[in-house]
Amino acid sequence: MNPQIYHLPLTLETPAANLALDEALLDAAFEGELAGEVLRLWEPCEFFVVLGRSSSLDEVHHAACRADGVPVLRRPTGGATIVAGPGCLMYAVVLDLEQRPELRSVDRAHQFVLGRIATALSPLADGVALAGTSDLTLAVANSLGEPPRKFSGNSLRLKRHRLLYHGTIMYDFPLEQLGRWLAKPARAPQYRCQRAHEAFVINFPASRELIVTALVNAWDATTTLSDWPRQRTVELATGRFASVEW
Repeated sequence: MNPQIYHLPLTLETPAANLALDEALLDAAFEGELAGEVLRLWEPCEFFVVLGRSSSLDEVHHAACRADGVPVLRRPTGGATIVAGPGCLMYAVVLDLEQRPELRSVDRAHQFVLGRIATALSPLADGVALAGTSDLTLAVANSLGEPPRKFSGNSLRLKRHRLLYHGTIMYDFPLEQLGRWLAKPARAPQYRCQRAHEAFVINFPASRELIVTALVNAWDATTTLSDWPRQRTVELATGRFASVEW
């Protein structure tokens, strides 16, 4: 029997606090302070750039970010640099590897989480598929044979017997801004085919409300998590997540 999955619909005030909360949930679960598993859903109120754990600062157009007041932060999970902001739903799941030992395999973890999300979203749009290492894409219907476009990027962190898996779902995002704030990535999946940012990505064609409902139902996360790790979040947000240099 799978453990209880709680829903945490919570957006905090700052980009650093929002990134810190995902890690705080993982840490609290690792320390036995959270019962069950957690699905967190949130959406930023402002735009910001997030580097992956080992991403280079060269992947960011710093002058444009400074001019536009777009903060640049770093997350503790892998993957490429992203832009988050209004029109991009963010999700995180913290899973119990003692109950799901097969997810200690990174490949199995990607397949499990993204497979569940793809199944949940497929009734809302045709052509949802997994691509690359950890992307979700939509098929593009045209006569040019264009490769699929990405609407969701994802990454993970394993901490002994707990897993943090989180990512993005763009649904109403200003795609033209990506090329202003992001430089060419250091690495890219083969299906990108050297396309520019705005030609590589796409908004998922459904409302935020429908996407949220689909995800909550897919994870059976119908019980709200009332007690989340507030102090851990504050300490991480004002410490490690306050700087991109870590």
